[in-house]
Amino acid sequence: MENLNNQAVGAKPGITDRTVAYSLRILKFYRELRKEEVGRTIGRQLLRAATSIGANVHEAQGAQSRADFIAKMSIAHKEALETDYWLRLLEEEHFLWEETVSQLREETRQLIKILASILLTSKERLPE
Repeated sequence: MENLNNQAVGAKPGITDRTVAYSLRILKFYRELRKEEVGRTIGRQLLRAATSIGANVHEAQGAQSRADFIAKMSIAHKEALETDYWLRLLEEEHFLWEETVSQLREETRQLIKILASILLTSKERLPE
């Protein structure tokens, strides 16, 4: 399977490195969220979904076939959509840490677009 993290010096991080960095930001944010009652409840859901994005992207790197790769990336995409939902709730509730939520939501939307693009390209390459 193709390695999605190969990059030239000075290039933007590949999807695997980007999802690790994203997960680390989510972990840091979760530590703040859990200080509030509502934050604890939503935070656990957010943590599970957001860190699953990177886990599935990484797992896709070891896929045994293009179909397996697509299945793992599809799960990552689905988890990114769920993550956006939890962040949207926090954003619309005007919960604490509005700037952090806004930045995480923007990164989530970018990941959704990247994953959708990877899926589209991979599906186009499937033999008919």
